Amino acid sequence: MRDLLPSARPALVLAPMQDVTDLPFMRVLARRGAPDWFVTEYFRVHPHSGLNAYILRSISENETGRPVFAQMIGKEIPDLVRTARELAAYPVAGIDLNLGCPAPVVCRKDAGGGLLRDPGKVDAILGALRAAIPGRFIVKTRLGYHSPDEFPKLLEIFRKHAIDGLTIHGRTVEDRYATPVKPDSVKLAVETMPCPVIANGNVVDAETALAYHRQTGAAGLMVGRGAIRNPWIFARIAAAFSGMETPEPTRRDLLDYIRELSEELAREHPDFDPLLHIQRMKKTLIYICEGIDPDFEREIRRMKTPGEFENLCREHLDSPDALKPLPPGDSRIFCGFSELLNEPEKSRM
Repeated sequence: MRDLLPSARPALVLAPMQDVTDLPFMRVLARRGAPDWFVTEYFRVHPHSGLNAYILRSISENETGRPVFAQMIGKEIPDLVRTARELAAYPVAGIDLNLGCPAPVVCRKDAGGGLLRDPGKVDAILGALRAAIPGRFIVKTRLGYHSPDEFPKLLEIFRKHAIDGLTIHGRTVEDRYATPVKPDSVKLAVETMPCPVIANGNVVDAETALAYHRQTGAAGLMVGRGAIRNPWIFARIAAAFSGMETPEPTRRDLLDYIRELSEELAREHPDFDPLLHIQRMKKTLIYICEGIDPDFEREIRRMKTPGEFENLCREHLDSPDALKPLPPGDSRIFCGFSELLNEPEKSRM
């Protein structure tokens, strides 16, 4: 994976987010500044699973020019090996194993972050996949299931299997998204792992990206929900690392982005249902509307028709005013990134 790393700055990667980071989202994002590579939504793996055709299009029809890693989530070794081999037949940059998803429905099945409760099973899965995958094999993890104290043991397992990259969301599974990230744990991985380490969690703008990198020394930064709220984030972070400035996006820029994403998603479905489409757009708009206007989120949650969608977005966003950043102190979505900014010297101790 080292060959994918830029020489002058850390790599910038779009985090996989289920039901959000599909091919239309990748297209719209890339027009505003593509990451260095993408990771697909996860392919669910179980004894009767096949490759999801819609997610496959993120690989086979991706015209952004950027590499795409295919992510798997599951727990049964024969099925994971079978799926990895099937995915390797497509033009993927590599295979990514999800060990970090904190969704209760996933963890109850001992998949995703739920696997971190059984380090022995993680060890066995990594060994089997490393033997089966001829190309790049990377892992996305959290610091542990219950406590960051579990992380050193996990690092020993990751080192054992010569993985090509490790992405770390700097929280435990039980933390979900409700605590500050822990840069010291990511820094430990950077100092321990022979492969590149990608830091994930709470990168919401160029300032937090610089801070997270300063505290961890990670080879890359993965951006998730911050990219939904700010599709210009990769271009702005890259500019910040080079000492350049980029224009501040306006509310109208955000309106254009939302409309373009809506149009791209609508074109994906020949049996287009306007009402179902609005429900799909809500999943994205809930991340976008926080911090815009006090009433925007409440009204977005209530909307039901395309007309309501267009009217609400135009009412709240059709303005040349600069787009305000998320409030750092009390954001539900990005809890704790103010702590990240306020501890710039911690990693130097």
